[in-house]
Amino acid sequence: MVILQSLVIALSMYSKIPMPRIAWTEDNTKHVMCFFPVVGIITGVCVWGAGTFLLRNECGVLLFSSVMTVLPVAVNGGIHMDGLLDTIDALSSYGDREKKLEILKDSHAGAFAIIGACCYFILCLGLWSEVTEDMLPVIACGYVLSRGMSGFAILTFPSASEKGLARTFKEGTRGLHAAVLMILYILIPAAGMFILSPGPGLLAVAGAAGTFACYRVTAVRRFGGVTGDLAGYFLQLCELAVLGCVAAGGIFM
Repeated sequence: MVILQSLVIALSMYSKIPMPRIAWTEDNTKHVMCFFPVVGIITGVCVWGAGTFLLRNECGVLLFSSVMTVLPVAVNGGIHMDGLLDTIDALSSYGDREKKLEILKDSHAGAFAIIGACCYFILCLGLWSEVTEDMLPVIACGYVLSRGMSGFAILTFPSASEKGLARTFKEGTRGLHAAVLMILYILIPAAGMFILSPGPGLLAVAGAAGTFACYRVTAVRRFGGVTGDLAGYFLQLCELAVLGCVAAGGIFM
């Protein structure tokens, strides 16, 4: 029962899928991070299914790209995009660590966040216009891979703040078994991407790994560790990197 409650909390927190309301307790939040990548599985299935349907029905390139750009955000409710935009504002401030963390907590969107959002969606739109049907399964695996990496970072990287959801889930989770599970959430989709399309798949995994390495440096050096907003920042950039690498692999390989 506790496991099921953790699943419900994870889906209600990280997606827009309707879920029953459950009171958070110390017991039912222990396994929330273990179910975080499940949202990636659902997102991947939606992207794969919708993309296949649109392409097989000869949908126009612009409409296809628009739907595929918006669909992942619609599934997760924009929670990770919020983290991306808050982090862009914080990094653009060039303030000290305390100033950056203060900006992350600010609910207002600054000019750099708006500029970043426009650039992000325009780039996504362009990359999706280069995607073919055979690329969709590889891209779908990327939504699980990004969440496995994000969950692993939350559990193993230092925390930048004493409060917040990332800190709450980290402290409530049994670290070792959850970290091992996150490694499986990383290795299985990575292997699937390579098997499905060796060239673009390997390129996409390399892109995700490079994004993860840069994320650790940014989080630790500039913020002192991870927060929920930084986790969203990484996740969105990782998904963009996977999409870009798969599209590039299809064009040049």
